Amino acid sequence: MLLITTAVTTGALTLSACGSRGDTNKDGEGKTTVVIGLDAPTTGELSALGLGIRNSAQLAVDIANKTDEVKGVTFKLQALDDKALPNVGQQNATKLAGNKDVLGIVGPLNSGVAQSMQQVSKQNNLTLISPANTTPDLTQGPDWKKNKRVRQFPTYFRTATTDEVQGAFDGQYAWEKVKAKKAYVIDDQKTYGVGLASSFKDQFAKLGGKIVGTEHVSPDDRDFKAVVSKVKSAKPDLVFYGGEYPASGPLSQQLKDGGVTVPLMGGDGMYSADYIKLNKKAQGDYASSVGKPVEQLPSAKKYIADYQAAGFKEPYEAYGGSTYDSTWALIQAVKSVVEAHHGKLPDDARKQVTDAMNKVTFDGVTGKVAFDKYGDTTNTMITAYQVEKGNWAARFSAPFKEFDKS
Repeated sequence: MLLITTAVTTGALTLSACGSRGDTNKDGEGKTTVVIGLDAPTTGELSALGLGIRNSAQLAVDIANKTDEVKGVTFKLQALDDKALPNVGQQNATKLAGNKDVLGIVGPLNSGVAQSMQQVSKQNNLTLISPANTTPDLTQGPDWKKNKRVRQFPTYFRTATTDEVQGAFDGQYAWEKVKAKKAYVIDDQKTYGVGLASSFKDQFAKLGGKIVGTEHVSPDDRDFKAVVSKVKSAKPDLVFYGGEYPASGPLSQQLKDGGVTVPLMGGDGMYSADYIKLNKKAQGDYASSVGKPVEQLPSAKKYIADYQAAGFKEPYEAYGGSTYDSTWALIQAVKSVVEAHHGKLPDDARKQVTDAMNKVTFDGVTGKVAFDKYGDTTNTMITAYQVEKGNWAARFSAPFKEFDKS
């Protein structure tokens, strides 16, 4: 079992003052049912990541029930498919918010989808915790680059570090480890891709690298002949792509076919086994991802064994460990609220769960799980991977702020 230490401030609220929901929804064993929502793309081009997210959340719920983690509570997962579309994510958030038994939502995968869900979450005092969102705006507001950081959505949390960290890590890795001096930067015009590419450019240029060209493509593009021609003329040492694997896989192959033999590099949206399946010439390409490979973490051994024992058809992929931790954080917040009210849930359980989330801390699958004043994870570990013999091989891991010490 994971080692848990949870501290929660409940104020002077008492059970008699706030009432109790403890008898409103009981299962066959007389336990209160708490629903955890799940929003991720479980169909479509990004489903490889989404299914790993869904399965890992289900695993956390199943283990919490099996071990009776929260006395008197049975957890249930309600998983919805957002198809990686913001409007669908917003509809899913509204649907989940309408179910009084839902005390939190795990997800989504995409930062653009999260932007559409945050207001619904805030209006309904419903915790939203993502294992994968990396756009800084989500937690720190649109002026974070001007160092005017404001938490606009107190119900939003994440166990993935931001692109401020990841993009800068990529820029420094490209300069110091890949030894690239010139980079061509492409983004897919989506929230995640633009932010990641911008952070990469800033750090790479700051260190002395030259940006020899930029290009914006559509995430739906699969024919990159015009882009290949421009990149070839610029003669970069490395091409950086801000976006996701359904487009970057074909882009990389077409670059190589067109005579651009330098590696393509991207962020966690590119780090998927499907990137290699889509790209016969992926050898040597790079991607970063948040955290360390779970296979290298002693803290993840039980999670990996439990996932395999559960018999899921799909791999846990890049966000499996962080999804488990996100779900477990919600479970611990519920546990804190239930214990503070003598085994019952208060009428304002959603608000109290959100308040408890700010204080939750435990040793999770991916390491220490805790949140700062913005709702961001305190774990800024990033790993650089490179395609080698048909698989992603970890090359380097470090918290960005300690990059030069590692």
